[in-house]
Amino acid sequence: MENGKSKMQSKREGLSRRNVLELGALGLAAAMLPGSALAQDKKLKVAAIFATPTEEPWVHQIHVALQRAEKELGIEYKWSEKVQTADFSRVMREYAQGGYELVLGDAFAAERESRRTAKQFPKVAFLFGSGAGPAEPNFAVFDNWIHEPAYLSGLIAGKMSKSGTIGAVAAMGIPEVNRLVNAFFAGAREVNPDIKRKVAFIGSFFDPPKAKEAAIAQIDAGVDVIYAERFGVIEAAVERKILAISNMSDQSSLGPDTVITGPVWDMYPTVEHAIKLVKAGVFTAQDYGDFSRMAKGGSFLAPYHKFDKTLPADVKELVEKKKAEILDGNFRVNVDEDTPVSD
Repeated sequence: MENGKSKMQSKREGLSRRNVLELGALGLAAAMLPGSALAQDKKLKVAAIFATPTEEPWVHQIHVALQRAEKELGIEYKWSEKVQTADFSRVMREYAQGGYELVLGDAFAAERESRRTAKQFPKVAFLFGSGAGPAEPNFAVFDNWIHEPAYLSGLIAGKMSKSGTIGAVAAMGIPEVNRLVNAFFAGAREVNPDIKRKVAFIGSFFDPPKAKEAAIAQIDAGVDVIYAERFGVIEAAVERKILAISNMSDQSSLGPDTVITGPVWDMYPTVEHAIKLVKAGVFTAQDYGDFSRMAKGGSFLAPYHKFDKTLPADVKELVEKKKAEILDGNFRVNVDEDTPVSD
């Protein structure tokens, strides 16, 4: 296993949507469910398995949420990063056999391996990012449902673009990525139906040089506001002095004069709920996706920072209006998982 310290810069909805088990149901017989009630003085051992480095935006948000849980919920946390698919099952088994009662990770590249291994340890709770649904009795799933703040970011991009051409550089054309990019463009076209789109996929979840190269190509083609779905894009935007929308975390520090805002994924509500269920002995195979939505506190729009003074008042007012409608349930951002193409 590979354990490390935190770094500063450290996927498609399930086949069926099911409500997450509420704590009010704690009266269920613990013996029938994975996990066991813990003595109050015993630390819950939690592990995470990541296919990419913890700097990668998606993984980073899970990692920092678990580090927060370590401080606030008193868990014992260890992790392994850059785990290849061929090693995934082995690392899962090592954690399960090592007394870890909750194991998280990203199973997108290792769906078969992770699900098969989880069945071998029915008393261990597994909570993995996955493109498919949960599997009884102990394999729960989650994903970053942050298309709502991505849409809000698109409203801003559409308003701020002077060339009428905006872009997005993303990992790959899979549903989990597509829905964010499509929501971004949907917001932009709501305020400017004539906006032109440029889309590029780098074929990797973590290749900053390739992302930067793709962003420069878009900027050369007229893009003046770009959605940095992957790391490397903001660097290009800073060099070419155009505006950028970040992704997953607040990345203003990477370009204070460039990054307006961006969708932020907060995994803590998901992590907190799962830990509470495991401690109570009532963890079950559920889809935790809803905990990533704005209404649950699992996603939001990053602060404007320096742009708070320069962003036009009408733009900020529009964003606040739409945000309120989303939180009140009066507006629903469309989930479009088709692969977007350039105009």
